[in-house]
Amino acid sequence: MALHDPISAAALAPTLEKLLSRAKYHGATAADAIATHGRSSAIVVRGGELEDVDNSEGRDIGLRVMVGQRQACVSSSDMSELSMDQLAERAVAMAKLAPEDPYCGLADESQLSTHNVDLELCDDTPMTPGELKARALEVEAAALAVKGVQQAEGANASHASSAIYFMTTHGFSQGWTSSRHGLSVSAIAEADGAMERDFDYDGTRWLEDLKTPQEVGRIAGQRVIARLGSRQMDSGAMPVLFDQRVSGALVAAMIGSITGTSIARGVSFLKDKMGETLFPSNIQIIDDPLMKRGHGSRPYDGEGIAPVTRNLIKDGVLQTWLLNCASARQLGLETTGHATRSIGSPPGVAATNSYMMGGEKTPAQLMAEMGEGLLITEMFGPSLNANTGDYSVGVAGVKIENGQKAYPVSEITIAGNLLEMYKTLIPANDLIFDAATVAPSILTQGLTIAGS
Repeated sequence: MALHDPISAAALAPTLEKLLSRAKYHGATAADAIATHGRSSAIVVRGGELEDVDNSEGRDIGLRVMVGQRQACVSSSDMSELSMDQLAERAVAMAKLAPEDPYCGLADESQLSTHNVDLELCDDTPMTPGELKARALEVEAAALAVKGVQQAEGANASHASSAIYFMTTHGFSQGWTSSRHGLSVSAIAEADGAMERDFDYDGTRWLEDLKTPQEVGRIAGQRVIARLGSRQMDSGAMPVLFDQRVSGALVAAMIGSITGTSIARGVSFLKDKMGETLFPSNIQIIDDPLMKRGHGSRPYDGEGIAPVTRNLIKDGVLQTWLLNCASARQLGLETTGHATRSIGSPPGVAATNSYMMGGEKTPAQLMAEMGEGLLITEMFGPSLNANTGDYSVGVAGVKIENGQKAYPVSEITIAGNLLEMYKTLIPANDLIFDAATVAPSILTQGLTIAGS
């Protein structure tokens, strides 16, 4: 039999109606509330045997109340009548003691989403523990089948589903469900006494979109074999190609620097760059909350705002900030529908499905143009100075010589300034939508490599 029956977002609505009613009763002038119901199952195998089983399920509610221009947030996993009444009473009491916030408040009613668009975010395909275990075993076997791989760790198959419902005292009431299927494994190999480790994983909304266990295991094995014999390379300034596996980090760094909260606090190296050319004229970066089965898709934002696809960068030019209602009010602008809401805190700001459009050349063609340089396949502990854009990160990858892969490298650091890197950026044509923030492989200049 299946692990669980499908969960329902609509089943959460009556709880929120009661919670908001109690908030108004205790003195809230306005309020919003969120409820979530999530469950997940994961099976981990090692050496052909079951190593770990993780099953979890939980329901949570979060309440934000406003008393005039004062607000407070509370949360609980207890949905009993008495608990909800006490939760609402406590929230209103906290709000009355909070400092005034001139920017807090619910979204304007005219901007609210009026219908729940189907983005195909939930796959009801049932998964039994036996099926998950079989998939985990297949992942492990595929990794071990790669010649030279000595061990596979964390061979994992998982399935999760969740429901969310959001409601406000001024009439918004919608919910949606989502699912996620996952596979992952780490492969280990050794050469000349040096151990190397690499991995592969995949996570999708729908099971039919997931890589096969054989593919995930094979890629993990091939990656670790390619790392055998890694060494440092000489220091110097040279072209760097960010593999598609890691290039999304460059887009993520930009996105974090155009959130309304960063701009309002003045702690972004892009705070004075609106309308300016940051990238070459062929660069387009888009945020699309309406992507079917997208990792970051959503039918409405964390304040109930209807979603809109936006150009973040158009023809190399910065087009917009990412704003929720509070940061928009602070900056004297309109919200862009990028609010996020957690259970126990006021709305934050985040992108949805953000991606840099691909270019015309293959990664191999870009490598040929590099001549000598570095292909980055893994990054560790990136550091970004939010005020200046200075960027550094530990990396591993492949030395490029004469436009070809020469030998694997590790224990090196790259450093530069994002503004300078963005000016020289060339995207490849290998864009894959395998995460919420993605980019194709990216060739850039202006980086210094610290090696041996």
